[in-house]
Amino acid sequence: MQKVSLGEISLSRLVYGMWRIGDDPDTSPKHVQAKIEACLAQGITSFDQADIYGGYTAEAILGGALRAAPGLRDQMQIVTKCDIVAPAGRHAASRVKHYDTSAAHINASVEASLRDMAIETIDLLLIHRPDPLMDHHETGGALDALVASGKVRAVGVSNFRPWDVSLLQSAMKTPLATNQIELSLMAHHGFTNGDVAFHQQHGQPLMAWSPLAGGRLLAESDILLRNRLAEIAAAHGTDWTAVAVAWLLRHPAQILPVLGTNTLSRIAQISDALRIEMDRQTWFELYTLALGHEVA
Repeated sequence: MQKVSLGEISLSRLVYGMWRIGDDPDTSPKHVQAKIEACLAQGITSFDQADIYGGYTAEAILGGALRAAPGLRDQMQIVTKCDIVAPAGRHAASRVKHYDTSAAHINASVEASLRDMAIETIDLLLIHRPDPLMDHHETGGALDALVASGKVRAVGVSNFRPWDVSLLQSAMKTPLATNQIELSLMAHHGFTNGDVAFHQQHGQPLMAWSPLAGGRLLAESDILLRNRLAEIAAAHGTDWTAVAVAWLLRHPAQILPVLGTNTLSRIAQISDALRIEMDRQTWFELYTLALGHEVA
């Protein structure tokens, strides 16, 4: 599978998202190991986490598998995120959900993530949400120091707008490697509101969360779009999810879709999207159906 360079690290073009790993009735190390191995068998070597996933439990679930099978770690790139503080888990005493991009919180989050996942280095650390109270000098300095310490190999952001990225980058020596934003046929505004263009201009590959719109793609999209996705999928011997992901892969901005499922059979099909070669007119056909009208 193609690898995409994000500065100091490279990620597989498709990323396995672990935000729902705690929802699986079976969170045993053996079952989680089976999911990881199903990804690795397809060349999917990058795994996306966040401290808050599963009410601050998802990283520890992954850590259980890595403790049981430590040889897996060298085959993986692990992405995680911090700065969301919700009244759950280790932050149960918090009065209100909020963001914290202080150096103290970022450092404490990194230490907890390293401990929970049983790893020595985070390959890519993202600031999960823009913080209205962010002191960009403090946050940027903390991220620079983590990279210098070797605890984190690369840093980036998530859900930031271009001006948020520019503000944080202005106070940093380390280049921000990526921005993870919502992109899909249902959430396509990033292609026209400047988000994708900004990162494409700066040579920063984007990570796309919820590339299947969290299941809403078929539930809420027009019947014509659903039918066309099914037709293209049938022609390639796969299903509509692969076509929706291939639509993102077709874009020249080097988008890395983050896909999550707890079903082993579905995990084994994630790479089907790479088999679909989508021409320009097919891309616009799907885009037009998603818009509900032709382009101007």
